[in-house]
Amino acid sequence: MNRDSTGRCAAALQRHSRNTRPLRSVTGIVAAALLLTLATACSGSTPGAQAALPDRPAPAAPQRDPGKAPLVPAHGALLGHYYGAGTMAETDARIGRTPAVHLTYHDWTADWAHSPATRADFTDGRIPLINWEPFGIDFDDIIGGELDTDIRRQADGAKALGKPFFLDFAAEMNEEEGWGGHDPEKYVAAYRHIHDIFVARGATNVVWAWCPNVTDSPDAPSVMAYYPGDRYVDWTGVDGYNWGSSDPDFTWQSFEELFADIYGRLARTGKPVIIGEMASDEVGGSKAAWIDGVVPALQTRFPLIKAIVWFDVDKERHWQINSSASALAAYARMAQDPYLNP
Repeated sequence: MNRDSTGRCAAALQRHSRNTRPLRSVTGIVAAALLLTLATACSGSTPGAQAALPDRPAPAAPQRDPGKAPLVPAHGALLGHYYGAGTMAETDARIGRTPAVHLTYHDWTADWAHSPATRADFTDGRIPLINWEPFGIDFDDIIGGELDTDIRRQADGAKALGKPFFLDFAAEMNEEEGWGGHDPEKYVAAYRHIHDIFVARGATNVVWAWCPNVTDSPDAPSVMAYYPGDRYVDWTGVDGYNWGSSDPDFTWQSFEELFADIYGRLARTGKPVIIGEMASDEVGGSKAAWIDGVVPALQTRFPLIKAIVWFDVDKERHWQINSSASALAAYARMAQDPYLNP
């Protein structure tokens, strides 16, 4: 379920749990069906499994002040977008502005540093958010060094960009993707190995975003068990969706209700938070009201959320910003709000 920078899609057959992200795609066919009953149960395990993995020293590099994470706006939050329901020009015209962050998807071997989308982002003043998805990759091979040539190539490409950008490696590890087989120790070891190579190669312009899903897979370790550690993460993050009520296993959730629980866990790290993917359906409530509630919740309830990224595509639900005239009007209002224009 990889989606590259041009928005090409391919079918992926997998189980969703409540509020998991939409199915991804790879090779040109959009995934259109959910095959199994949507699960609503969340893991009851407690955070802390990563305690068995003490931080090992990273290669020598300038240490960032944890209170001054890169790309954090001086005030308010950054607005980001995944363009899946129209061209960038069409979408920006709909909302009356260019979002600050541009989300694209890339598989393990994709040369995302040299992709036209990444280069255009820097030229046009956007911040790339590279979602790097290791489909088909054995995490033991990452940990054991068998894939170091690939990793060094990506690190060198990242360094050559010369400007800060977000890198979100192996997102939603606590949910359906199950990177590393839902083995937190293996996931953390692989993440740290990649990070250390990037630092050793001088790719210190990479801003490391760690983005789990808003809920855990049933019977899988709890989200914070996968946290790589403060030395390895610049921004924490989360992906989450209001799935509406078109399916009896789902209920309408406001923006605040959707993210309240995981925000409390992420906030304990003291890191800024990016919502790497978010959207709302139309069925079960007012999507316009849902969007209108975003900025007030950011201001009063979620002060550490410093960036939000809308997943603008019509897939399992009507995630697109123009699913209705009222939704589009609300989104345009939100996009113009001073809080999202720091």
